Amino acid sequence: MPPCLPPATMTDYLILALAAFLAGLIDAVVGGGGLIQTPALFTVFPQAAPASLLGTSKLAGIWGTAAAARSYASRVQIQWSAAAPAALAAFALSFLGAWTVTRVPPDLIRKLLPFLLILVAGYTYARKDFGQHHKPLHTGNSERGLAIAVGGAIGFYDGFFGPGTGSFLVFMFVRFFGFDFLRASAASKVVNVACNLAALLMFSYTGHMLWAVGLLMAVCNVAGSVTGTRLAITHGLPFVRKLFLVVVTALILKTAYDAFLR
Repeated sequence: MPPCLPPATMTDYLILALAAFLAGLIDAVVGGGGLIQTPALFTVFPQAAPASLLGTSKLAGIWGTAAAARSYASRVQIQWSAAAPAALAAFALSFLGAWTVTRVPPDLIRKLLPFLLILVAGYTYARKDFGQHHKPLHTGNSERGLAIAVGGAIGFYDGFFGPGTGSFLVFMFVRFFGFDFLRASAASKVVNVACNLAALLMFSYTGHMLWAVGLLMAVCNVAGSVTGTRLAITHGLPFVRKLFLVVVTALILKTAYDAFLR
């Protein structure tokens, strides 16, 4: 039986709508929209089951991510030879990650995550040309093998823990595939759709979903996603790089607080 809709005011729904719009906008450019959308759900519905709120966030997010992938595909050449195998691996491994978290608490990952993000931010900041030029480093089997490895690792992480998945994907496509930030963002959306779909299937199967709330937020997430994609394409690589650093910094602060201060 689906969970009952918790009581909420019109102001609560406006907060969720705004959060979903901003999450879609940020996620479309560099990932990290969950920093806004998921906490908003937990704030508005503090008595709801956490799994139901996470499932609802995935329901809203997958539509925005799919819209961003479609928008990028119509304006930027997506490197499907890397994005497709990475997405398939991410879909499969995210199920394994979700199963593993039921057996092994993610406490170690929780404490390591801020330091991993500091390395990502430091590397990006130090390399001023990082992600500014599109020079693919691999082709053929080499590219497919690396894509499966990266997609599988990120998919497992997304199912097991999750925060910063989109930003990690962007970084991976720039660092290990030689993509620029714009094409890395486009490819990451394809993989993100696969991750979200796997999680959505699991949450739906177990009945952890607030469908009315999720569909309302999905509309706003799509609007934000389309806006974010246009901003990224219009303002180009410098804008995406700066926003990436801002989002990663916010992720560092949030994950450090969750791991050591909460």
